[in-house]
Amino acid sequence: MGRKGLVLVLVGLGVGLASCGEGDPGVGEFPSGDFCETALARVDSFMGTFEGLMPAGERYGGTAVVGAVGEMPGGMNAFVTAEATAAQHQLFVNLMTLIQVDENLQPTPYLARSWEVSDDFTELTFHLRDDVFWHDGERTTAYDVEFTYLRVTDPATAFPNAAFWTHYVKGPDGVEVLDSFTVRLHIEQPHAEFLMPWQGVAIMPRHLLQDVPAEEIPNHPFGSTCPVGNGPFRFVSHTTGDRWVFAANPAFPQELGGRPYLDRYVYRVIPEQATLLAELLTGRIDLYVSALPDHMDQIREADDLRAVSFPFRSIFFVGWNARRPQLADARVRRAIALATPRSRILEALRQGMGRLANTGIPPMHFAFDPGLGDSLSFDPERARNLLEEAGWSDRDGDGVRESADGTPLEIGLKYNPNRERQELAEIMQASLAEVGIAATPDPVEFSTLVGQVTDPAQRDFDGVVLSLEIGLRVDETDLFHSSRFDAPLGFAGMQDDVLDRLLDTLPLIPDRDRALPLWSEYQHRILQLQPLTVLYFPNRLAGVNRRLQDVEMDLRGDWVGAGRWWIPRSERDR
Repeated sequence: MGRKGLVLVLVGLGVGLASCGEGDPGVGEFPSGDFCETALARVDSFMGTFEGLMPAGERYGGTAVVGAVGEMPGGMNAFVTAEATAAQHQLFVNLMTLIQVDENLQPTPYLARSWEVSDDFTELTFHLRDDVFWHDGERTTAYDVEFTYLRVTDPATAFPNAAFWTHYVKGPDGVEVLDSFTVRLHIEQPHAEFLMPWQGVAIMPRHLLQDVPAEEIPNHPFGSTCPVGNGPFRFVSHTTGDRWVFAANPAFPQELGGRPYLDRYVYRVIPEQATLLAELLTGRIDLYVSALPDHMDQIREADDLRAVSFPFRSIFFVGWNARRPQLADARVRRAIALATPRSRILEALRQGMGRLANTGIPPMHFAFDPGLGDSLSFDPERARNLLEEAGWSDRDGDGVRESADGTPLEIGLKYNPNRERQELAEIMQASLAEVGIAATPDPVEFSTLVGQVTDPAQRDFDGVVLSLEIGLRVDETDLFHSSRFDAPLGFAGMQDDVLDRLLDTLPLIPDRDRALPLWSEYQHRILQLQPLTVLYFPNRLAGVNRRLQDVEMDLRGDWVGAGRWWIPRSERDR
């Protein structure tokens, strides 16, 4: 939907384009030297061509500040991001995907104006917009899509959601540039949700990163020091552990909404949630993302704040490292689930604002099986029996079970420090002690924890308290398939033939009625194996200052529609 006001005319950009059917138009040479200094200088130069131009309208102007507990590991590097907040900033703030989904979760055009699929579902062709510019003035083309696809399907990149491309032809044979704004992807095996990866993977700038070897992409400074996007907001600065600053992109296509209303958007990292609440109550932040349940009463009582609560596609769980000897037996992992008082935890940690979960299939997904009920209700006696069956007994009378060789059943519970996760770890420590398991809470700074869990060279954990945002396309291949054992999201260390068969088969069944029995079998298998102790699907909670208008969060994310956020002129005090 367009916006009224000044239509910006792009002049003097010096960008040459090939017409339909011509070859790679190439890009300007990127000089050697300091990568970030050069990249940001180019952004400043391009943005300088819009100086003094401002669309007419009362909504334009002002700065909004969002506060949350965590940094964004990987930043705007879409090739490596496994963290939800960073991914949302790529999708809705700094970068663009080929498609988006609407409020009904149906695919809609974005960077791609349109697409078509061949009759045999083996070719997917995207037709790109020709009016999208990288923030340094280079035009976004089909060659950027080709480059992005080659990188995400290159094992050396270690793209965390490799399962996106399971049924695509990998590498150079899988992508074909037909002209500067038309790109074709080749699908090896038709499957049910072939479009969905393209709403979750942001396109990356070929002209900046094409000479960076794939294995160097994860640690390249582009992501967190000098990201150059093409989305509604351009990167300004990043202070590690403190804040990210973005500014409106005046070159954003008018047909997609044009320049955002806000002049600036700031993401602040505030690790203590009590401090987050205080900052919201005193007006120093406009939006407190993922608020604690016991903060919601104070938010509701404040005249200048609005409380937001809605079901979301996230799960709260403890993930287990089955590579550890004490956790290798599924009976031990099931015993842990049975000894964990999930109902009490949901009430204590979130005042009941959520829904108990058995597996990671969310209630809004067609395959969710309500017949499972509470399949792992609190049952310490059953847990003790399973531990005995698995060979763990309290052999020396100290209250902690041991294996036959005398190894004690001890596990660490790592978590990034916040109150909800700390309280969970402490509740589990007490409840597991009742069945003879010694669990030790272990707080770890978030970025460090992400590395310890997702880096295949580390895997330095027994159990880890995490939340995970589930994609709109549910496919847990990257989490649980044997082929992903050494991939970043394969932290649970699953190797199970039944799971592999189901994960391989489910995406190939487009008919939902036919797929449901297999989905049910899959969920029952997950219950047996217990790679995760899934606790609940929490409601998404937030506090919003009323001065920040049109913040409409939903299943798609917290930052959906950030380009439409605005602040009345009379309320702009920063």
